[in-house]
Amino acid sequence: MGDKKRILILTADAGFGHRSAANAVAEALRLRYGDGCEVKIRNPLDDRRTPLLLRESSSDYDRIIREAPELYRLGYETSALPVTSAIVESALAVLLFDVMQDVLREERPDAILTTFPLYQSALTTIFSLQRYYIPLLTVITDLVSIHRLWFHDKVDACLVPTEIVQEMARRAGIPEGRIQITGIPVSPAIAAETRSRRELRQALGWDANRLTFLAVGSKRVGNLPMVLDVLNHAGYPVQLAVSAGRDEELYRQLCETEWHVPTHLYEYVSNMPEMMKAADVLVCKAGGLIVTEALAAGLPLMLVDVLPGQEEGNARYVIDRGAGVLVEDPMSVLQTLRHWTLDRRRELQGFAMRAQHLGRPRAAERVAQLLWAAAQRGPIDKRGRHIIGRRSLSEQFNRNYQRLKTAAGPRKKG
Repeated sequence: MGDKKRILILTADAGFGHRSAANAVAEALRLRYGDGCEVKIRNPLDDRRTPLLLRESSSDYDRIIREAPELYRLGYETSALPVTSAIVESALAVLLFDVMQDVLREERPDAILTTFPLYQSALTTIFSLQRYYIPLLTVITDLVSIHRLWFHDKVDACLVPTEIVQEMARRAGIPEGRIQITGIPVSPAIAAETRSRRELRQALGWDANRLTFLAVGSKRVGNLPMVLDVLNHAGYPVQLAVSAGRDEELYRQLCETEWHVPTHLYEYVSNMPEMMKAADVLVCKAGGLIVTEALAAGLPLMLVDVLPGQEEGNARYVIDRGAGVLVEDPMSVLQTLRHWTLDRRRELQGFAMRAQHLGRPRAAERVAQLLWAAAQRGPIDKRGRHIIGRRSLSEQFNRNYQRLKTAAGPRKKG
């Protein structure tokens, strides 16, 4: 088709959420617009032209979280300060300028969506210098605790998950008309699944009648073995379905465990939406994407780990609204299990209803619609009007310097 729209989705692999959100939107675009659009997902941090400092950030993310969580918290909170984030934005524009320019030249998109905050500064700098503006949308992938770098006033649309983040975007200077509440994109398969819980369990080979805990692990979920041990030995008629999330060490440990309740082990799964709709409870850490998927599936959460920084806000959001609990030791697991099994699971049903109320299972479809509309408008080319006097990269950074001075506030005399 001659009028096929080219859509570029930029993401990263620092955690699963950014990539999962990108995949969800890409799938929603394909389902809704089919051959009318060509979707490409790219991770510029994987590009060999990206400076090593940034290319190694994804693997460092895993290592620092496991080995020095308080150091991660300090770095996260410090970099979110107005002065620091202004410096970081300028640095990112320099470090990613060349690779982003090449990505745009290779992909020639009609519209861009980013599910990761580090790309906006470089992209908008390129647009400004080249006088060629490609519609740029940002979708935020955490529920409450949002790093300042997410909020860039030059994007065409800032797509936020909650009313809380909507207000944060306003305070950060995003124009009101560019902020939209869409939710965090999750797989369209969650909304599309219409089979009953019993039918799903039979298809999966699970017991159709037992209270079912779906547990999702990875190298970042340190407390999961403790929770599974309690559920295994508590003496309640439950069943477990456990995905190790490609953590080979965890999967080996699970396979060597003597299970006293029906247990289904998976090293990795590609049908998480189906499994979520088949379960009664999700056991996981407080990652933005996994929490959002659970809410979209109407699934109560038993949170076992909360990483410093953004995940603390995710946990508070779920707990304060009665859609989940945080379990930090064996006694809290037992207490929760006891309460959720009393009176024909009446309390658990309340948690499920509140989770469903918070969920936005069609968020990916909404983001896809906005992205498609942006692609119809397409890029704006103003290069012909500015043959002489095009701003240089250094002049662009002078503008950022003025933002930095404003963020720092007036200097004290004396």
